[in-house]
This record gives sequence, structure tokens and C-alpha cells, in this order.
Amino acid sequence: MTPIALTVWDALGANAWNPDQQKTATICVAVALAVYGDHTRDQGTPYIHHPVAVVAILRDELGVTCPTALMTGLLHDALEIDPGAAETISSRLGGKFTARLAAITPDHRLADRPKQPGDQEAWHRKTEQMPPVSLTIRLADRIHNLRDLANSPDSGRRARFLADVAEFHLPLAESRRGLDPHLAAAHALLLSEYNRYQREELCGEGRVLHGADRTDRREGLPPHGPQRDG
Repeated sequence: MTPIALTVWDALGANAWNPDQQKTATICVAVALAVYGDHTRDQGTPYIHHPVAVVAILRDELGVTCPTALMTGLLHDALEIDPGAAETISSRLGGKFTARLAAITPDHRLADRPKQPGDQEAWHRKTEQMPPVSLTIRLADRIHNLRDLANSPDSGRRARFLADVAEFHLPLAESRRGLDPHLAAAHALLLSEYNRYQREELCGEGRVLHGADRTDRREGLPPHGPQRDG
């Protein structure tokens, strides 16, 4: 096993799984490395680092132990990166697994086209319909993106991301936190990371990133996001 494959394997915690689960994990790791491949994030880091971090959040911070959930977390962006990978994923991991990934991927990404008016709203509706495990995975994705957001060179992207967390993901997480302990933990961690980012931005620039004084603030965005704890 290569060093990067071993890193992914360890993030899944697959050494503790039964032989059948480990067999599936071996395939899942290979698929992840093939799909994410040489792709990089806008921060310039290898893309594989992001899904590995999401898996670590699920396991170590949100208490998720289900192998299927963790492997879904590893491949949560696979169809977004490469919609054409659906056929390969289906042949190697099954149609049910591919459908699970499609259910947590924006439809315009599945169609391999640029975002159009209405796509954001459609994605929000799709997210609202996710069952607890799928929503937990998507919230873990938001948590890692918040932790990595300061490294993005695109100020507009940072502002849009923060606004989306404040206006959609945090209220949704709060409304669903009573469904199971993983969602409760995800809500608390997302809120904590959001508030931490805002505090660090205030210290660094003297104002919140998408505050009312920013010239690039979109009309209608709140000058401040949620500041509650718990």
C-alpha cells in the first residue's frame, strides 16, 4: 500500500473492520485515489486531503463508526469532481453506493454543467431532504471547509461560503440536531468553527469577512452570522 493509500486507510479506521468491510475499503481507497487523483483545491493543496479530513471529522469528532458512512464520506465529492466516474463506482462498489453519492451531490454537478440561476435553491432543497447520515456527512464537509477557508485566495468565494453557512447550514443543523447524537455534535462543531472564524477575522482585519462595511458584500447578506454557543 502506498503512503497516501495508507493515510486514507488509517483515516477510515479500516484496521478495526471485519474482512468483508476491509475488502470494500480497499476498493474504496483505490477509487478515491483514482477519482481525486491530481486534482487540487483552490488553496493549491491536493484534493484528497479534503475528503480524508472529512472522514477524520466524522470518526474522531462526530463519533461516526459505520463503515458505509465513512466510505461515503471519503467519496462524497467524487461525482462532483468527475460525474463520469459514476459508472466505475457502480461497477466496483455497486449501484446502491453510487446512488448514495448522487443523493449528496448538487444536480448541476451531476449534469457536469456550470451553476445556473436556481441551482443554489435546488441544492438547498435537496440538502433539506437528506436523511441524518447523509446530512451529517455534508455538515462534516462544511466544517472542514470552514477550517480551511482562510487559505482560499478568492475573497468572493469566502464571503459566499460564510453567508451560506450562516443563512442555510447553521439553521438547518440546529433544526435537525435532535434527530441523533451525530447531528447534535455536527451542529455544535459547525457553530463553534463558524464563530472561531469570525473572531479570527475580526482580530486580523477589524471586521467580519462578510460584514456590512465590505464593498463586495452582496445585497441582503447579514452583517453578522450566528454567535450562539449550543
